[in-house]
Amino acid sequence: MLELTRRHIPHYLQLMRVDKPIGTYLVVWPALWSLWIAAKGMPDPLLIIVFVIGAFLMRSAGCVINDFADRNIDGFIERTKKRPLAAGLVTPKEAIQLFILLCAAAALLLLFTNRLTVLLAFTALLLAALYPFTKRFTHLPQVVLGMAFSCSIPMAFAAQMNTLPTIILPLYSAVIIWVVVYDTFYAMVDRDDDLMIGVKSTAVLFGRYDRLITAFLQCIFIALIIKIGLLLELGRIYYGAICLTAILFIYQQSLISQRDKTKYFSAFLNNNYVGLVIFIGLAADYAFYISL
Repeated sequence: MLELTRRHIPHYLQLMRVDKPIGTYLVVWPALWSLWIAAKGMPDPLLIIVFVIGAFLMRSAGCVINDFADRNIDGFIERTKKRPLAAGLVTPKEAIQLFILLCAAAALLLLFTNRLTVLLAFTALLLAALYPFTKRFTHLPQVVLGMAFSCSIPMAFAAQMNTLPTIILPLYSAVIIWVVVYDTFYAMVDRDDDLMIGVKSTAVLFGRYDRLITAFLQCIFIALIIKIGLLLELGRIYYGAICLTAILFIYQQSLISQRDKTKYFSAFLNNNYVGLVIFIGLAADYAFYISL
């Protein structure tokens, strides 16, 4: 029996984090990078629309299933205690039905792609549904989240090219590392609460070495996107974007060095600019050399 009601729509939108689009942006950027690379700078406009809407729907679905999984612990964490499920404004059954509805809407978008993309979508759905529950048994849920967010990469190549070229491997690896870094910043906000209630994360695992380890991972990310540029024979505009990305990473490290929760969150949010800068670098580089 359908339990979703019109009067709970504001709570459903809050559950989907519609008011906090940063998660959607962070899913969209790797998808756009991949579409531009796959199409050598001239992606199918319909696929751009499909992946942007799909990112919004699947990120929203991920937030819903995350809050469902955390409904019994969110009430003990300062940042999350007012979430609709934790506050009793939405029932668990409503959350599951909303999750299914969002996944179904995302599945309809697959009608505009091909068989290979559809097959890859099942892996993306599995990882998105699995991620929230991994906090109970591993300190590496951020790796699972990275794998889930990175699924847009092979899906974009499959949709645009109907094949999976080897360039996917360094790109997929780079994005997983990037997600681990920025979601560690995000988890650092809740680290004290997580330690008290037994929730696991890379922020808990890294402990006082969090700055050192995240900086090391950021260096690996930079190395991988340089390698991608070399493999694709990209030009100076792209490498200029990489330089700006490195500056953003230095800024993020300066933020978390202040050991302040608001600065941790600011470092997390700053990664939207990382995604944007790399996208502009890719798009501008392809546009420049196509015009020659």
